[in-house]
Amino acid sequence: MILDGKALSKKILEKIKVEVSKLSNKPHLAVILVGDDPASQVYVRNKKKTAEEIGILSTVIELPYETSEDVVINKIKELNANKEITAILVQMPLPKHINKDNVICAIDPNKDVDCFTPENVGKLAIGMEPRFNPVTPQGVLMLLDYYKVPIEGKHAVIIGRSNIVGKPMAQMLLQRNATVTICHSKTENLEEKIKAADIVISAAGKKIVRCKMVKYKATFVDVGISRDTNGKLTGDLNWIPDFNNFNEVSEYFEFVSPVPGGVGPMTIASLMLNTLASSQDMGILSIRRDSFF
Repeated sequence: MILDGKALSKKILEKIKVEVSKLSNKPHLAVILVGDDPASQVYVRNKKKTAEEIGILSTVIELPYETSEDVVINKIKELNANKEITAILVQMPLPKHINKDNVICAIDPNKDVDCFTPENVGKLAIGMEPRFNPVTPQGVLMLLDYYKVPIEGKHAVIIGRSNIVGKPMAQMLLQRNATVTICHSKTENLEEKIKAADIVISAAGKKIVRCKMVKYKATFVDVGISRDTNGKLTGDLNWIPDFNNFNEVSEYFEFVSPVPGGVGPMTIASLMLNTLASSQDMGILSIRRDSFF
C-alpha cells in the first residue's frame, strides 16, 4: 500500500484550518531566511503559502547573505520578545560564516516549532514532553499511524543520524516501544541490517537503497530528497534495478512512501500543527495527532 502523504496532509490541514478559525488570537509564524539559496527560497515560499491558506499569520524576514551572526541573533531576540509572534523558524542551511548552533540556542523554546533548541531536544531525549515534536519525525509517525502500520515491538532501521530526522526519529520510535537501529555512512554490513528490519526509514539524501535490500513485505518510509541527472525529484529508494515501475514496488512492500508525495507534505502539515499549538498554552502532545486524521 502507498503511504500517501499528499492526501493525508490535505486532511490534516483542513482540520487545522477549522481549529485556527475558532481562535481569537491567531498563531503567527515568523521565518528568517538568510541568503539567496534557491531551494531555501522555495521551501520558505511553500511554508508561507500553506500557512496563509489555513488562516495562520506568516511573516518572512529576508536577510542578505553577508548578514552577521549577531544581527541574526538580535532579530531572533526581537521575535522572542514580540508577543504577537507565536512561532519562530530559521531556515537552514545558514551561510558558512554563521554558527547555526548559536542561532538555534537563541530561539525561545516556547516558540521553537522545529524542535531544534537544546531544551526541547533534551526533553525528547530523556522521555519528557517537549514543547513541540520535531516536524519530519512527527510527520512520519502520523503517516504510519493513519495507515495503521504496527510499531510496538517491531524492528525499525533508520538510515541517517542527523539532528533533524535520524536522531529524533529514533527517540520517538523508542517511545512507541520499537526496537531501533541507526545506520550511517560508517555502518558496516548495511544491507544485512536493513534486511532485518520490519520498518526502514531512510533519510540519507542519496539513492542508496535497492528494493531487494529490504525484506519482502516490510515497510519503507523514504525521507530522502535529491534530484536525478534529469533534474527529477527522487528519494533514497533506487527501485529501477529490481522493478519496472512503482506499482511493482508497492506490491513488494507492505507499505511504501513515494517521493514526491510522501513525507514531504507531511512535514509541512506537521509544522502547521506545531504552529497551531504555539498559539495555545500547551505542548503539541496535548493536541492529539490522531484527532487530525
